[in-house]
Amino acid sequence: MIPIYICEDDEMQRNKIVACIKDYITIEHRDMRILLATENPTKLLNASKKKKEPGLYFLDVALKTQIINGFELAKEIRKNDPRGFIVFITSHSEMSYLTFTYKIEAMDYIIKDDYENIRQRIIECMESVSKRIKNHGNKGKYLTIKIDDRIIHEPLENILFIETSPRAHKVILHGRNRQIEFYGKLKDMESELDERFYRTHRAFLVNKDHILEIDRSKGVAHMVNGEKCMVSTRKIKGLKK
Repeated sequence: MIPIYICEDDEMQRNKIVACIKDYITIEHRDMRILLATENPTKLLNASKKKKEPGLYFLDVALKTQIINGFELAKEIRKNDPRGFIVFITSHSEMSYLTFTYKIEAMDYIIKDDYENIRQRIIECMESVSKRIKNHGNKGKYLTIKIDDRIIHEPLENILFIETSPRAHKVILHGRNRQIEFYGKLKDMESELDERFYRTHRAFLVNKDHILEIDRSKGVAHMVNGEKCMVSTRKIKGLKK
């Protein structure tokens, strides 16, 4: 899931941005969600620190009631989320050069003029982020899953293990914060994942980084979240102690 954050001190403008984003997510079935829409930059920074996925940030430049402006906020965001996508939305076109002064890599600089133009530019940014994640150059960083008309990009670091489902032709992905059941085969999953993942059993594909302990006598791998994965006798040797 791609988390979205909005910092805009004008309530009416903030509500319009929120509505535009929600409509796009619903219509296009994107794996995105607004985690916070606020006028307070401190709240946004605190919220972004809790997520490991790269976020998409829509920031007002002139935060009238705050002690920092949008550029300073973006600079702080970069410390927590260096791979995040930052979009400035502002009435001050003459300040765009400051993105270079603050050394901020901004995805876009949207001027508050015609609402239809703002809406279209926001949608274009969201489409671009979705495509960048899907076609990310570092193969294996995300696992792309299609469920009906919905496309999910799940970071590999968030996947604990994948197991075959009791439902025919389906597998279940066990993540840090959610489980996802979808059509697929473990054999096909292996080619899409990286060296962190190991086929411990015909029914389990495990992220070795999330193994807490291996009980060799019982053929079980205890995961960091308390769940257990089966390990066949001939596969135990392939696991590091």
